[in-house]
Amino acid sequence: MHVESTRFGAIEVRDDAVIDFPDGLIGLPGYRYALIAQSADSPFYWLHSVDEPAIAVPVTNPWLFFPDYEVKISDDDTQRLELQGPQGVEIFTVVRACSELADFTTNLASPVVIHAERLLGRQVINEVGGYAVRQPLFSEVELDDVRPTSLGVQVAATA
Repeated sequence: MHVESTRFGAIEVRDDAVIDFPDGLIGLPGYRYALIAQSADSPFYWLHSVDEPAIAVPVTNPWLFFPDYEVKISDDDTQRLELQGPQGVEIFTVVRACSELADFTTNLASPVVIHAERLLGRQVINEVGGYAVRQPLFSEVELDDVRPTSLGVQVAATA
Protein backbone atom coordinates (compact mmCIF):
# COMPACT_ATOMS: atom_id res chain seq x y z
CA MET A 1 0.00 0.00 0.00
CA HIS A 2 1.13 3.53 -0.70
CA VAL A 3 1.44 5.90 2.28
CA GLU A 4 2.10 9.62 1.92
CA SER A 5 3.98 10.23 5.14
CA THR A 6 4.43 13.81 6.26
CA ARG A 7 7.68 12.65 7.93
CA PHE A 8 9.19 10.44 5.20
CA GLY A 9 7.36 11.37 1.99
CA ALA A 10 5.99 8.60 -0.21
CA ILE A 11 6.64 5.12 1.16
CA GLU A 12 5.43 1.70 0.11
CA VAL A 13 4.18 -0.41 3.01
CA ARG A 14 3.67 -4.11 2.46
CA ASP A 15 0.11 -5.18 3.27
CA ASP A 16 1.42 -8.23 5.15
CA ALA A 17 3.27 -5.96 7.59
CA VAL A 18 0.39 -3.76 8.74
CA ILE A 19 -0.31 -4.21 12.46
CA ASP A 20 -3.87 -3.77 13.71
CA PHE A 21 -4.31 -1.93 17.02
CA PRO A 22 -8.07 -2.39 17.68
CA ASP A 23 -7.91 -0.03 20.69
CA GLY A 24 -5.48 2.39 19.04
CA LEU A 25 -2.40 3.73 20.79
CA ILE A 26 -2.66 5.93 23.87
CA GLY A 27 -3.37 9.49 22.78
CA LEU A 28 -3.04 8.83 19.04
CA PRO A 29 -5.58 8.50 16.23
CA GLY A 30 -5.73 5.51 13.90
CA TYR A 31 -5.82 1.77 14.30
CA ARG A 32 -3.41 0.45 11.67
CA TYR A 33 0.34 0.94 12.00
CA ALA A 34 3.53 -0.34 10.42
CA LEU A 35 7.12 -0.48 11.62
CA ILE A 36 9.37 1.71 9.50
CA ALA A 37 13.16 1.50 9.70
CA GLN A 38 15.41 4.37 8.73
CA SER A 39 18.34 1.96 8.43
CA ALA A 40 18.99 -1.71 9.03
CA ASP A 41 21.48 -1.03 11.81
CA SER A 42 19.43 1.41 13.87
CA PRO A 43 18.05 0.37 17.27
CA PHE A 44 15.07 2.66 16.62
CA TYR A 45 11.99 2.20 14.45
CA TRP A 46 8.98 4.34 13.68
CA LEU A 47 5.55 2.98 14.47
CA HIS A 48 3.79 4.80 11.65
CA SER A 49 0.05 5.07 11.11
CA VAL A 50 -0.96 3.91 7.65
CA ASP A 51 -4.24 5.84 7.96
CA GLU A 52 -2.97 9.13 9.42
CA PRO A 53 0.06 10.37 7.41
CA ALA A 54 1.26 12.74 10.16
CA ILE A 55 1.32 10.13 12.96
CA ALA A 56 4.59 8.30 13.63
CA VAL A 57 6.20 7.57 16.98
CA PRO A 58 9.73 6.30 17.59
CA VAL A 59 9.98 2.93 19.34
CA THR A 60 12.76 0.59 20.38
CA ASN A 61 13.41 -2.83 21.84
CA PRO A 62 13.76 -2.01 25.56
CA TRP A 63 16.23 -4.84 26.27
CA LEU A 64 18.82 -3.13 24.09
CA PHE A 65 18.96 -0.39 26.74
CA PHE A 66 17.67 -2.15 29.89
CA PRO A 67 18.83 -5.80 29.94
CA ASP A 68 16.99 -6.50 33.21
CA TYR A 69 13.65 -5.03 32.07
CA GLU A 70 10.65 -7.19 32.94
CA VAL A 71 7.17 -7.17 31.43
CA LYS A 72 4.07 -8.86 32.72
CA ILE A 73 0.85 -8.61 30.72
CA SER A 74 -2.59 -8.93 32.29
CA ASP A 75 -4.79 -11.90 31.43
CA ASP A 76 -7.20 -9.50 29.71
CA ASP A 77 -4.45 -8.07 27.50
CA THR A 78 -3.18 -11.58 26.77
CA GLN A 79 -6.65 -12.59 25.56
CA ARG A 80 -7.15 -9.43 23.51
CA LEU A 81 -3.83 -10.09 21.77
CA GLU A 82 -4.77 -13.75 21.25
CA LEU A 83 -1.51 -14.86 22.83
CA GLN A 84 -0.94 -18.48 23.80
CA GLY A 85 2.44 -17.84 25.41
CA PRO A 86 5.58 -15.75 24.99
CA GLN A 87 6.44 -17.10 21.54
CA GLY A 88 5.71 -14.74 18.67
CA VAL A 89 5.55 -11.69 20.94
CA GLU A 90 7.46 -8.50 20.16
CA ILE A 91 7.69 -5.75 22.74
CA PHE A 92 8.63 -2.15 22.08
CA THR A 93 8.68 0.98 24.17
CA VAL A 94 7.78 4.42 22.90
CA VAL A 95 10.73 6.81 22.80
CA ARG A 96 10.58 10.53 23.49
CA ALA A 97 13.29 12.00 21.30
CA CYS A 98 14.95 15.32 22.13
CA SER A 99 17.65 17.48 20.61
CA GLU A 100 20.23 16.01 23.03
CA LEU A 101 20.75 12.23 23.37
CA ALA A 102 21.09 12.63 27.12
CA ASP A 103 17.47 13.83 27.25
CA PHE A 104 15.92 10.87 25.37
CA THR A 105 13.43 8.89 27.47
CA THR A 106 11.33 5.78 26.96
CA ASN A 107 8.06 4.59 28.44
CA LEU A 108 8.81 1.39 30.36
CA ALA A 109 5.47 1.54 32.19
CA SER A 110 3.31 1.10 29.06
CA PRO A 111 5.03 -1.05 26.45
CA VAL A 112 3.63 -1.78 23.00
CA VAL A 113 3.03 -5.53 22.65
CA ILE A 114 2.67 -7.09 19.21
CA HIS A 115 1.51 -10.61 18.35
CA ALA A 116 3.84 -11.00 15.36
CA GLU A 117 1.96 -13.82 13.62
CA ARG A 118 -1.49 -12.26 13.92
CA LEU A 119 -0.21 -8.69 13.35
CA LEU A 120 -2.22 -7.60 16.34
CA GLY A 121 -0.94 -4.93 18.75
CA ARG A 122 -1.87 -3.26 21.98
CA GLN A 123 -0.26 -0.73 24.29
CA VAL A 124 -0.54 -2.19 27.78
CA ILE A 125 0.13 -1.26 31.38
CA ASN A 126 3.13 -3.25 32.57
CA GLU A 127 1.98 -5.30 35.56
CA VAL A 128 5.54 -5.24 36.90
CA GLY A 129 5.49 -2.01 38.86
CA GLY A 130 8.17 0.53 39.44
CA TYR A 131 8.90 1.49 35.85
CA ALA A 132 8.81 5.10 34.72
CA VAL A 133 6.82 6.64 31.89
CA ARG A 134 9.88 8.77 31.11
CA GLN A 135 12.88 6.61 31.93
CA PRO A 136 16.14 8.17 30.69
CA LEU A 137 17.07 5.99 27.71
CA PHE A 138 20.81 6.22 28.10
CA SER A 139 20.97 5.75 31.87
CA GLU A 140 22.42 2.23 31.63
CA VAL A 141 24.06 2.04 28.20
CA GLU A 142 25.80 4.28 25.66
CA LEU A 143 24.37 4.54 22.13
CA ASP A 144 27.57 3.14 20.61
CA ASP A 145 27.09 -0.03 22.68
CA VAL A 146 23.57 -0.72 21.39
CA ARG A 147 23.28 -3.37 18.70
CA PRO A 148 19.93 -3.95 16.98
CA THR A 149 18.39 -7.41 17.06
CA SER A 150 16.30 -9.20 14.47
CA LEU A 151 12.56 -8.86 14.84
CA GLY A 152 9.78 -11.42 14.70
CA VAL A 153 7.44 -8.83 13.26
CA GLN A 154 8.16 -7.56 9.76
CA VAL A 155 9.54 -4.12 9.13
CA ALA A 156 7.11 -2.71 6.59
CA ALA A 157 9.41 -0.31 4.81
CA THR A 158 12.68 1.57 4.98
CA ALA A 159 12.41 5.32 4.86
